[in-house]
Amino acid sequence: MVVTAGIDVGTGCVKAVLFGSEGGKTTWMGRHLERIRQRDPYQLAEEAFEAVLAQAGLPRKEVAYVATTGDGESLTFATGHFYSMTTHARGGIYLDPTTRVVCDIGALHGRAIRTDERGKVLTYRMTSQCASGSGQFLENIARYLGISQDEIGAISQQGKTPEKVSSICAVLAETDVINMVSRNISAANILRGIHLSMAGRVASLIKGVGGVEGTALMTGGLALDAGFVAALADSMAEVKSALVVKSHPDAIFAGAIGAALWGAFRHEKLRARGLGGAAGRAA
Repeated sequence: MVVTAGIDVGTGCVKAVLFGSEGGKTTWMGRHLERIRQRDPYQLAEEAFEAVLAQAGLPRKEVAYVATTGDGESLTFATGHFYSMTTHARGGIYLDPTTRVVCDIGALHGRAIRTDERGKVLTYRMTSQCASGSGQFLENIARYLGISQDEIGAISQQGKTPEKVSSICAVLAETDVINMVSRNISAANILRGIHLSMAGRVASLIKGVGGVEGTALMTGGLALDAGFVAALADSMAEVKSALVVKSHPDAIFAGAIGAALWGAFRHEKLRARGLGGAAGRAA
């Protein structure tokens, strides 16, 4: 069995996974997530790697390839690095083979990635850095409202008369929310409105990568936000898209999964060329 690790160093979280590959079959061996919260992401990557090794009961020397993605290119123990769009596309296909668009919504940006059945990136669209369509913006609003991150999705789905945030500037959007609170708008309607505003922008990104059928799979931190997933499904229905919006319990690990799987592929290529554990870089 060939064991490979994938480590995704994001803006808000560090994710690590461990896979075993043999005879064309892939087996989960471990997964671990650490929220950064102003800590050293590279130290957290070390800890996450050790955590998945402990889950599998393996020493480091048994891992044939350690693949990084996101901001993990400079990790000293990595074998090679893969671009995050490539890894999210491959991870999305692994989680749901019907995926044709991956919607990666992270702490600072959102993007729609169109992929083929092999996980090859065909095209993509991305939000601007100033857009109020990121996980960090939503987390800031929830903190202002006194709501924990884990409560956002459930509370949002209770909103019946949502107040949409029109500004794409995060600073101005936060001002809008402060005004809503002063008008006694409920937290549920504020969060539902924010979700719908964000979902509308992501739906535009999806439309921009071309009309396709299949699954639009949510990845990144907001993939676990049921309120946002529901809002995106509503937005896609409004534009009469043939894509079905889905999430997955392991969607937050999509980038790390893709890195591990591409790492296994590259390891086999290197071994076939007689290069063994030679380091490699991949697009």
